[in-house]
Amino acid sequence: MTNRYADWFRQAEADLRHARNALDDSDYEWSCFAAQQAAEKALKSLFQRLGMEAWGHTLTVLIGNLPQDIQTPPELVDYCRVLDKHYIPTRYPNGFASGAPTDFYTKREAEEAIRYAEAILEFCRHQIN
Repeated sequence: MTNRYADWFRQAEADLRHARNALDDSDYEWSCFAAQQAAEKALKSLFQRLGMEAWGHTLTVLIGNLPQDIQTPPELVDYCRVLDKHYIPTRYPNGFASGAPTDFYTKREAEEAIRYAEAILEFCRHQIN
């Protein structure tokens, strides 16, 4: 199997750019989702770089399944917990009792999601190189 970790990481960076663009456009729910996607793809890139497979979309599980010799800062686990909450409700109206996701997400949440994704990408970049 070809190791495509670099492709996964490049896409993580592209998703992070999209998160920033969505923030600029006040599409806060999409910004949060793109930040979650950026973190997910960065973690999957790291797994591939290590010659491992990673399945699923739950960041907390992904980061928790990294090899024990990789020292994961505790705050990154917390960042993953926050970003995990942006995977489904950002996209589907039935994630809320009424209203659309666009009605609920805020600029502050999008900025936070981007900061957290940036930290996860930086961690993965450091581990990959």
